[in-house]
Amino acid sequence: MSKDIRKLVYCALCIALATVMSQIRLFSMPMGGSITPASMLFAALPGFFFGPFYGISSAVAYGLLHFILKPEIYSPAQVAVDYLFAFGALGFSGFFSKKKHALLLGYSAAALGRFVFAFLSGYLFFGSYAPEGVAPILYSAEYNISYIGTEFILTLLLLAVPAVQKAIYRVKESAG
Repeated sequence: MSKDIRKLVYCALCIALATVMSQIRLFSMPMGGSITPASMLFAALPGFFFGPFYGISSAVAYGLLHFILKPEIYSPAQVAVDYLFAFGALGFSGFFSKKKHALLLGYSAAALGRFVFAFLSGYLFFGSYAPEGVAPILYSAEYNISYIGTEFILTLLLLAVPAVQKAIYRVKESAG
């Protein structure tokens, strides 16, 4: 099997795992967003395995799949920010793929990138839903950190298990 095909297969598997895990919702927010078991991690793994090109490409594909499965359309700009940019940011893990502590740094950058775009979307497109007396910027920050931050922390706890990290690094070696 050629190296490029192998990379595509691994990316497709990561997207499939992220999609399956995103369907298992531990908690769903009333206006979108859910806490899922490590779906962001699986979406960030192509970047960790192969760098930013494969990471961002796979993450955008994951965002498009997410859009197809559960579209929430308010405007074309909102769709781009919520599905292409916010999910695409999960590929930021690729910028850390060759660094020391690549998995933790890459996943952290991916989750932060997703939060930034979700926050922007919340502020720009959903700020009018802020409760009376609450600034839209604070509303968006609190809303998005509540689910993205929770999933981020739960995934970090999972990654703190040495066997989990070792397994992911082993998969990276076999993917290369």
